[in-house]
Amino acid sequence: MSYRNKTYVAFASEDILQYRLMEAWKANQNIDFNFFDAHDLFISRDTSKPKTIKNNLTERLKNAKQVVLLGSAVGKRKGSDGNSFLAHEIELIIELGLPIVVANLDGDRKINKNYIPYPLIEKDYYTMSVSFQPKMIKYALNNYASGFSSSPKEKKGNYYYLESVYTELKL
Repeated sequence: MSYRNKTYVAFASEDILQYRLMEAWKANQNIDFNFFDAHDLFISRDTSKPKTIKNNLTERLKNAKQVVLLGSAVGKRKGSDGNSFLAHEIELIIELGLPIVVANLDGDRKINKNYIPYPLIEKDYYTMSVSFQPKMIKYALNNYASGFSSSPKEKKGNYYYLESVYTELKL
């Protein structure tokens, strides 16, 4: 078994710019945001066959301890369709029991079920929805994600942080 210390960022291909922004946050010395990116492992080429890409995605997720899902309408559609790479990732995330921070790309601070793929809603999977901001994502990874495995088994469904948490973080 591999050492699970990575953060996996799951997103629809249409949301790649927001993933690139997260990489920029990580590289910026003036922003307190860092993560060990699972996308650095098992690289696929654009010319790779779908089976090869899915195998590489599986290996990346096996190295992940947590997931940031970039929440968007297209992400919900693709994550729910049963065929896309994002749908494959969602199935594996559930199978592996990984904590999921849903970072709402529209900046919403509450649960937006228009952004959460159907398999997560159907299984009443325990997720945490936050705004797409480095401080908030970091907070959720440090608090919700780190305590996910020790949370009570009956903890299910979608959650969000109260406005007081955003105020405390000066957001």
